[in-house]
Amino acid sequence: MDRLVKADVKEVELVFKRGQRNTTTFRLTNLMHTMSVAVSLTTKNPSFFSFNKPFSIIPPLSSSSYTLLLSPPSDQPPLTNPPDAITVKTIMLPLGTAHHDDLSRLFSKPGPHLFKDATLPISFVGPHVIEHLVSSHTQIAEIDLFLNKAISGCPVNQLTGLLKSAVVSGKAKLVGTLIDHGGDVNDKDSKGRSLISLAVQAGHLEVLNVLISSGCEIDNSVDHVLHHAAAINRVDLMEVLFRACKNVDLNSVDFCDRTPIHIAASYGYTDVIRFCLSVGGNPEVLDVNRCTPLHLAAQEGHLDAAECLLEASSFVKYALNKQGKTAFALAVENGHSNLYDLLQLGDALNRAARIDNVNGIKSCLAEGGNVNGKDQNGWTPLHRAAFKGRIESVKALLNHGAKANLVDDNGYTPLHCAVEAGHVQVALLLIAHGAKANERSLKGVVPLKSDCFKNPPPLVQPLCCEKERA
Repeated sequence: MDRLVKADVKEVELVFKRGQRNTTTFRLTNLMHTMSVAVSLTTKNPSFFSFNKPFSIIPPLSSSSYTLLLSPPSDQPPLTNPPDAITVKTIMLPLGTAHHDDLSRLFSKPGPHLFKDATLPISFVGPHVIEHLVSSHTQIAEIDLFLNKAISGCPVNQLTGLLKSAVVSGKAKLVGTLIDHGGDVNDKDSKGRSLISLAVQAGHLEVLNVLISSGCEIDNSVDHVLHHAAAINRVDLMEVLFRACKNVDLNSVDFCDRTPIHIAASYGYTDVIRFCLSVGGNPEVLDVNRCTPLHLAAQEGHLDAAECLLEASSFVKYALNKQGKTAFALAVENGHSNLYDLLQLGDALNRAARIDNVNGIKSCLAEGGNVNGKDQNGWTPLHRAAFKGRIESVKALLNHGAKANLVDDNGYTPLHCAVEAGHVQVALLLIAHGAKANERSLKGVVPLKSDCFKNPPPLVQPLCCEKERA
């Protein structure tokens, strides 16, 4: 005979409830027609599990119920891999009766009298088990092992609630399994936001991909997903959203009328700003306070972000917010001197150099202007003063550290500009301060020779004049 008793289940499921007394019941049936059978129940972890009847006697062809108890109450299920199991051992009892101590001795002795009738795995089921899997650091392979069992004790509405927690936790495999078992991928939170919003805010790219492939949809009126991605400097999330969600809009605004570029500018996230600009983002949108993204970057002192925004728009430098302040005014107000030259002093310094306002030059430099700062064409204040022949301005700039051999975007040095315009004294002054007469430009400017100062020749590409006129 292979066995003496038969269990009514192949696996014992225990609905785990955090901090409560957890029990489950199963039945064993005596298969013997004329003889009683003694039963012993054990587990690998007796510190976790106990039975109402560890030893019992079942009459012929009768059944008996047994209760498995998880004790003491716990905040988390004792998950093990492989799972714990109930071992059912039996012994035939010709007399049909025996004392507890006698049964204990009988089952402690190995031999042919002892039958191992069944091994019943113990599975923990219910939402509290899934919550534990969501919050724990359990390995992915083990999550699959436990999750498939735990889900069997959960109705669909509970799976949907657990899905939100899984999204925030970043467990993409768990998210996919919950969706496969009926979790509603388009359920909303209390603020009406989609699961995609939750995934993006938490920065989980893999979860985002699972949600998109499962048909999760967003509502632009509440799901400011690009704003969330911008706030955590995640271009990768923005790329996925822009590619997969057809209704995302890089110029959409949040409740403060701010675009994703506003958000990135306020944090100084230059990579996000560049991505937004590359796919159609508008750097000139005004928020509820009539602030451009440049206002926000200037207010926080983000130099690289400000430079990036100025490359995209020349207008924003002069835009006024609701208080009538430019980005430069906000930088000054907040003491961000590293932005002064970029936002205003560079313009003032170039203007002073052009009109030979030496006091203006000194004032700009004293306030933090960059003596070697370049405009949109690569001209420094020294280029401009040299081309105009403003010798006093040239002296002031050189005395304050202006570099005589810097080239503009077309390869012109200040010396080239002076020679082209016929300003011999300025040219000689530049040479005296180290300007190289044989310096070549990026565009192949003719080397300067000493006789050039008698009849200054035009340069190969007289762009200096064009720039000045512009």
